[in-house]
Amino acid sequence: MTTTPPALTPAALQGVRVIEMGQLIAGPFAGKTLGEFGADVIKIEAPGAGDPLRNWRLIQKGTSVWWQVQSRNKRSIALDLRSREGQDIARQLIAEADVLIENFRPGTLEAWGMGWDELQKINPGLVMLRISGYGQTGPYRDMPGFGVIGEAMGGLRHLTAEPGRVPVRVGVSIGDTLAALHGVIGVMMALYHRKVNGGTGQVIDVALHEAVFNVMESLIPEYSAFGAVREAAGSALPGIAPSNAYPCRDGYVLVAGNGDSIFKRLMETIGRSDLGNAQDLVNNAGRVKRVAEIDAAIGAWTQTRSIQEVLDALNAARVPVGRVYTAKDIFEDPHYRARDMILTQHTRDGDDIAVPGIVPKLSATPGQIRSSAPHLGDDTDGVLQQMGLNADQIATLRQKGIVA
Repeated sequence: MTTTPPALTPAALQGVRVIEMGQLIAGPFAGKTLGEFGADVIKIEAPGAGDPLRNWRLIQKGTSVWWQVQSRNKRSIALDLRSREGQDIARQLIAEADVLIENFRPGTLEAWGMGWDELQKINPGLVMLRISGYGQTGPYRDMPGFGVIGEAMGGLRHLTAEPGRVPVRVGVSIGDTLAALHGVIGVMMALYHRKVNGGTGQVIDVALHEAVFNVMESLIPEYSAFGAVREAAGSALPGIAPSNAYPCRDGYVLVAGNGDSIFKRLMETIGRSDLGNAQDLVNNAGRVKRVAEIDAAIGAWTQTRSIQEVLDALNAARVPVGRVYTAKDIFEDPHYRARDMILTQHTRDGDDIAVPGIVPKLSATPGQIRSSAPHLGDDTDGVLQQMGLNADQIATLRQKGIVA
């Protein structure tokens, strides 16, 4: 099994201090991404339970294995943000930070005296990433919003179904992850702006539904120009042909034969040169008109063959084709291994676990796993000592339940 690549110095974000205030997926995924490229991420969690993600899905020795990925390269401080003293400690941490990530409901930080206006006064260079269901403004700002709701409002859920059947989810929390990635892009742009424009910070306002909406391609222009409402199309890509899932004897394959020259090679391979040489099928517009016929021809060829036979034939013809991967397929695939996309991570409970590698891949300052995911409050004392508190002060805070 591939192990994490050796550390390279300096990391792309070495020296960047990030305070992560939030839980579950969107905000913490943004912190994870920054941490993988060298940022010092201090995660603030509530004493007692901590981030609920610690207990989501499959559990190993009391901790979610998902947590091991989402929280690597972070330090955990257990701090009661609902207390005055806890808020004071948070403000001191933020005063020395480059980035603050939060994904609370809008108004939560303001109620704690930690809105943008207050924080900018103590740290004019602060870059503040705010991820929420509907954004910091607008008539829906105060409504609760999770990724699944953002996927629906952003237009994605309407398309993820077989025609006439119930819309289904993608299978992962794609709305949260898209919001996190948009947030990271915003953070990097804001840090660059701060560097070249006098050190001034700013707020990045990311709404879950807007992050989803931003990847919906031609959805709105088509409606604006033609009144066309894109509908669910199952595994096909409407307006692009052929691109679909096709049955084999032992499962399905995905074939993307929508390039003009690719289409001709595909038709020759399946014994349908009549379609490959048809003048009305030389471009995508013509193929879309006859897409049902083309899909039927491809399906008639694939369904008599195994997945591997189809892969071998179409790869030899340089036609994009792939199997539908399961976790087992990914885990055993040599290409994933060759590109360090399956790494071994040693947990703080003493186990070795396979985890996803790091994306994107930078040639000079690649990301790395520098530390495993922390137990709740593992770094409370260390962080407070860095702030200048002594052992007696920390003990007093612990007795009051302010830290843990």
